[in-house]
Amino acid sequence: MEAYIMDERFDYQLAFSRTVGWVTREEQAILRSKRVAIAGLGGVGGSHLLTLTRLGIGAFTLAEMDHFELENFNRQAGAFLSTVGRPKLDVLSGMAQGINPELNIRTFPEGISGENLDDFLANVDLYVDSLDFFELDIRRKVFAACAEHGIPAITTAPLGMGTAVLAFLPGGMTFEQYFRLEGHPPEEQYLRFLLGLSPARLQMGYLVEPSAVDLAAHRGPSTPMACALCAGIAGTEALKILLRRGRVIMAPHGYHFDAYRQRLARTWRPLGNRNPIQQTALAVGRKRFGQALRAERPVTTPFSESPTPTALRILDLARWAPSGDNTQPWRFEIIDGDHIVVHGHDTHEDTVYDLQGHASQLSLGMLLETLSIAATQFGRRAEIMRRQHLPDRTPTFDVHLHMEPPQAADVLAPFICARTVQRRPMRMRPLRPDERKALETSLPKPYKVVWLERLSSRLRVASLLSQNSKLRLTIPEAYDVHQRIIRWNIRFSEDGIPDAALGVDILTRRLMRVLMKSWKRVDFANRYLAGTWMPRLQLDWIPGIACAAHCLIVADRRPAGIDDFVRAGRAIQRFWLTATQLDLRHQPELTPLVFSEYVRDGIAFSETTGSMSLAKAVTERLRRLVGGENAERAIWMGRLGAGKMPTSRSIRRPLQDLMISSTGTIDRVSKT
Repeated sequence: MEAYIMDERFDYQLAFSRTVGWVTREEQAILRSKRVAIAGLGGVGGSHLLTLTRLGIGAFTLAEMDHFELENFNRQAGAFLSTVGRPKLDVLSGMAQGINPELNIRTFPEGISGENLDDFLANVDLYVDSLDFFELDIRRKVFAACAEHGIPAITTAPLGMGTAVLAFLPGGMTFEQYFRLEGHPPEEQYLRFLLGLSPARLQMGYLVEPSAVDLAAHRGPSTPMACALCAGIAGTEALKILLRRGRVIMAPHGYHFDAYRQRLARTWRPLGNRNPIQQTALAVGRKRFGQALRAERPVTTPFSESPTPTALRILDLARWAPSGDNTQPWRFEIIDGDHIVVHGHDTHEDTVYDLQGHASQLSLGMLLETLSIAATQFGRRAEIMRRQHLPDRTPTFDVHLHMEPPQAADVLAPFICARTVQRRPMRMRPLRPDERKALETSLPKPYKVVWLERLSSRLRVASLLSQNSKLRLTIPEAYDVHQRIIRWNIRFSEDGIPDAALGVDILTRRLMRVLMKSWKRVDFANRYLAGTWMPRLQLDWIPGIACAAHCLIVADRRPAGIDDFVRAGRAIQRFWLTATQLDLRHQPELTPLVFSEYVRDGIAFSETTGSMSLAKAVTERLRRLVGGENAERAIWMGRLGAGKMPTSRSIRRPLQDLMISSTGTIDRVSKT
């Protein structure tokens, strides 16, 4: 199909006159005479089309068979509420002709295939690759046809917040000679294509949520900045190729610009993926990504009825609530679009830090507050009631979502996913008065904050934490927990704590991993090699001093049951999210309170000789630090300060893994 529209209001020379200066009038006329083919009008294709149209290109051949959806909104030109469900080809062709109504556009609404490829490339001066990353079979055919017909072809890949650029010009290295995809299974082809596009891999250092990369489902994260950069660079390369001026870097040379890291890397891979450097990268990539590439996408039907999207979207935010050691002691059930059931359980059988279930109850309170905050983003008010007849060990909450008159969402909603734990040193600048006031007023009555801010107070807290860690690191019951929840050699974990987030240096992490293969090794190091001193120095003394303040949140009375702890958890979450809103980092310091509670209630938590005496010493030191009454009524302890966001963190299980069927039974949350 070919489209060509005339409009008397339009004047090509005037419309593109501001480009003259960077190009001559004669060169502008050359651009007007050129035809560019673009296959795919998704993430980068639409931006390519509009950029090249504004450059003054006079003709296009376009192929696209998809329609706009909501998930396109973050990056795709032409994605608006008014265009949802409309063909991308129609929308973007119309947008381009709205810029230049004289455009000659040939369209292929059925997409491209081996049968229509020659027709698609007929009379084309340049091909700009915009196919989906995973469409490798047709991509190989298009590039092969370009090489056969002497058509220059360029690809600019949106990677993170940057772009990697490769050009395949007539007479030079071909696409297949560079990537070497032929004869390999699909998962190997994906890896070769990714590493061939980006030998420098500048984007890998700041991928903060790896779970967003779902290779089995052919999905990955994207940014509008990367798409805009792709279009700008592709437009520049197109200008040089079509006007035959300026140096065009062609494969096996390429370059990768990353705006986030403010770096430009020039790459050169003679022999392409057969290059020894690439072979090494491929070997590492197979080890790192092989399982994900081969994984089959699970087919799940977690709902007995089709819920409204709103309930799922609320739960997708709520799941980011914190929990002890990232255990996530909850499951979700959707009864209908306005009724959610939260099934909780405590972790008293799994961890020495939750023998009475209070830590899990605090976490459930944080979850419920997060859910309530998330609901406001969708015009809902969450009414939450606990089922009183069920045991405290397996509490269940009914959440009813009520439509509210239009009003602003809770100011803390944007910080739900950004909230995290920083275990490394923070800045020691004092909290500003406005920061202290905001944190204090974030707590509902009857909670208050006891601040420990002066250097002398921080030293005393650091000493308390060090003594507390000596207890934690010398009892086998805690060793069992640590061995189970630490995830080694990763930066992010869906169901535990990555070793990189522990707050110790890499040498200490390596030593810890060796020692933690057995309790005998740990016990020997503790007894004869001063094994607790290095982690206590890095986990307690240095961070305990390097912060703005430690905080103790206290209630008006000692919590007496599950409802008190759930209510306290809701208050704590508002405090923590407020700290995130203020760009402050936070680390919980809950275990001194846990051991003090065991001492007070006579809970035997370890068979190790002397453990209760050490816990009593921790309890007495805490009481001297904050006062006996505050120690009795404390619900939370932590440290605060300005500083960098952590580069490693716990993330969360996918929502589908946290859902249960309303007709099935709830499985107890697996140990982590």
